[in-house]
Amino acid sequence: MSSCRIANAGSAHCTTGTYSATRSAQERGLHQQVEDQAETVAFLANPATHGASDAVQVMETHISRIFLVGDRALKMKRAVRLPYADFSTAEQRLQVCEKEVALNAPGAPGLYLGVRRITRAADGGLEWDGAGELVDAVVVMRRFDQDCLFSNLARAGALTLPLMTATAQAIARSHEAAPVRRGVGGAARMAAVLDINRAGFGASRVFTPAETKQLDASFRAALMQHAALLDRRATAGQVRRCHGDLHLRNICLINGQPRLFDCIEFSDEIATVDVLYDLAFLLMDLWHLQLVDLSNWVMNRYLDTTGDDGGFALLPFFMAVRAAVRAHVIAAQAGQGSVSESALAHEARGYYDLATSLLHERPACLIAIGGFSGSGKSTVSDALAAHVGAPPGARVIESDRVRKARYGVAPDTRLPPSAYRPEVSVAVYDDMAARAEGIVAAGGAAIVNAVFDRAHERARIQAVAARHGVPFLGLWLDAPPDVLQQRVAQRTGSASDATVDVLQGQLAQGGGVPPEWQRLDAARDRQRIVDDVLALLGD
Repeated sequence: MSSCRIANAGSAHCTTGTYSATRSAQERGLHQQVEDQAETVAFLANPATHGASDAVQVMETHISRIFLVGDRALKMKRAVRLPYADFSTAEQRLQVCEKEVALNAPGAPGLYLGVRRITRAADGGLEWDGAGELVDAVVVMRRFDQDCLFSNLARAGALTLPLMTATAQAIARSHEAAPVRRGVGGAARMAAVLDINRAGFGASRVFTPAETKQLDASFRAALMQHAALLDRRATAGQVRRCHGDLHLRNICLINGQPRLFDCIEFSDEIATVDVLYDLAFLLMDLWHLQLVDLSNWVMNRYLDTTGDDGGFALLPFFMAVRAAVRAHVIAAQAGQGSVSESALAHEARGYYDLATSLLHERPACLIAIGGFSGSGKSTVSDALAAHVGAPPGARVIESDRVRKARYGVAPDTRLPPSAYRPEVSVAVYDDMAARAEGIVAAGGAAIVNAVFDRAHERARIQAVAARHGVPFLGLWLDAPPDVLQQRVAQRTGSASDATVDVLQGQLAQGGGVPPEWQRLDAARDRQRIVDDVLALLGD
């Protein structure tokens, strides 16, 4: 019998009659490594090894063991050989530990402290970084309070908008620095993920064959719909060597700053994805926890930073794939117990239902929100966005943020008066209309937020919706001058540079409520305004 092993450059080389012997030798070698690791575990679990007196806490995953002692966490790779990871020799484990530190340290400064080797001592025991035979290796990390994990912060209601803004910007920076990978189309990469998902569901005791077939068919239809865009993005360099596992449990708060950690270090192939598919894991996680406003906020702040609106239409599909991955992985764990009573089976079904829901198409729409400074346009837009369009909600295009981006400054940086010259404002409105057109043309939902006190600006944004045959809703937020003045005077940390004097100028030139737009009383509570808008959209 012949057998094949995959060599460099993806070519297959065959050997005859040696496979069984080679495999047996590999299995014997791996078995010995597993036995040797029992000695390493005892070494690492001994407080004396670390000069400590308190007991060492040990945590286990399917590919790692983590030893918690004092202010340190030491991560050791298990001696395993899996389809996606090979840690079967000490040398391989050392290499992957070194790679883990190299990949994670830039996104988590101060968290990854280095790699230590475990070697054979002259007396036959184990020691740190000796001259003897390499036995194993560990990643050394600074230990942090588990309450600082974003998964725990989310459940405690401690994920604030400023923190999630910083997180979105950190992810954007990591993607900008990530190496571009070429050679495989974007659609082909996602098809490979769908193949894995189909196999995972097929092996599950939680889902019926009919359920597996139905979900897979929905995914294949969505992939066909998005294939051309996925391939264009791959050609444009949006497929990169990313984090690969960017969910809430792999982000932590260190010294008040979000840190991305524990990326996929063992497989460049698995971690090579579209940057928006990388982001989608976090968006899906937040949506699953019903933190829909935060999911939408992270998406908008990320796209504000990157300008990657061209991929916006892919996000529901990407989020659905992430939910499906979670569903079949958890279902595999649930298969160890009673399916009918397993909490894991229930959780897996929850992710299955989420994936199914995310694949449902929602109609495109365009909402424009106008009003004088202090009317609450940004506040209402942000509160409304998560509830409009497909998850993670509408793309918010805000004039103040667009203007700041043109000058390359942060949204809360005050611009000089020259940045508000008429020709600059014309360019800002042009930019907003172009961005909104790109979103709705691709089938997405957009909310455009600006003063819109000139009739030709309102007509232009409405024409965008008309060209693409999508519903349009124009809203004018109206409030008494004294309410507007009080809000502008008290405003802090806003993207708007408007002062009371600017407001006075708007009021002096304004012509009242535009007759073609829906007037809303902006002096009311924000939620009542949002409820009114949603009611209008439902009509």
